[in-house]
Amino acid sequence: MHALPRRRIPFLAALAFVGLFLLSPQAIAAGDKKAKAATGPRPAAMSAPLKGTLVWRGDITTARAFMFDLAKDYEREARVRIEVNPFSTLAGLDAVTTGTADFAGSARPAHAKRPEEGGLRFIPVAYDALVLITYPGNPVGSVTLKDVWRLYYGKATNWKELGGRDAAVNMYAVAGPLDGVEYSLRSLLFENGDQRVAAPRLYLNASKLEEAITLDPVGFGVTTLSGISGNTKVKVLGVEGVMPSLANIGDGSYPLYTPLYLVVREDAPQAGKVMEFVAWLDGPTARNTLRRHQLLPYGEGSALATRETERLAMIETKVNATPVAAPSATVESLVRSAPTSPRTAAAKEREAEARARQAASNKAEQATKDGHE
Repeated sequence: MHALPRRRIPFLAALAFVGLFLLSPQAIAAGDKKAKAATGPRPAAMSAPLKGTLVWRGDITTARAFMFDLAKDYEREARVRIEVNPFSTLAGLDAVTTGTADFAGSARPAHAKRPEEGGLRFIPVAYDALVLITYPGNPVGSVTLKDVWRLYYGKATNWKELGGRDAAVNMYAVAGPLDGVEYSLRSLLFENGDQRVAAPRLYLNASKLEEAITLDPVGFGVTTLSGISGNTKVKVLGVEGVMPSLANIGDGSYPLYTPLYLVVREDAPQAGKVMEFVAWLDGPTARNTLRRHQLLPYGEGSALATRETERLAMIETKVNATPVAAPSATVESLVRSAPTSPRTAAAKEREAEARARQAASNKAEQATKDGHE
């Protein structure tokens, strides 16, 4: 073995000395101090142990609208983790019923014809807008409530009937039964959330529906404002000349708004922890997150609740365009099916007004005849 050249020995010795210094306890301690100074002390909230875990299931609509972000906010502030597992409305509700989830999200209220939902409590969290979307290049900018009713009923099939090009309308919907967004829109238009509609192009959820419409120049479907806010790949249509927005939900000028719900079984083992989360939603962090997603916190929408009868009556009038001769038949039908509902009371008021107008018209006609005799 050859001896190393003399001129390399000082260099290697120096290198060894530096290495020993870097590995010395004093150097390691100094490095730790520098690292702590650079990063700062770890926040106490981040180092605190978790206080528990909740399991949430529900539809993609409420997951996107608020649960993904609120779960992060809540874990940071309350140290309770929420596992968010979106799939569909029914999957979430049934998971709460059977106890495989602690709570769920839904874009609709309970469906009276499903006994599985009878033992669940639906807690409104925020108001969202049901928005009608089409392809960005579509020249149609707004539709009427009657247009929407006719489209879903299959009585309008061409964009030229809506003021657009001569082209067939491709109707899209979510396939899942009793999907929250579809249910809420159909409740407003048809007074029946489970109404069958003429929408042959069916998708797993609202997100997939939106993706399909970005590729279809003549597509039409419904989603939510929170879901497509900032999405430039679809075009949002106005309704009765009003565009959906947080402000227009708040003042009620946009007619197609709907509550989003959290759903819990009050006798469930972790119902108390769920209600702690619900109480936390009234705080500033949650409210700011809701508004950032174009949602109106439910507690700030008290004026909407007081005007609900007026809104439903307006939609019914726009959609049905009830002739003067028909109010009595409408009242009789509603009395048979829902004698104490707000819509029955509103229909009775319209019947009385129609009778008064008819009486005034008859009186005027009689006066005219008397004047000519």
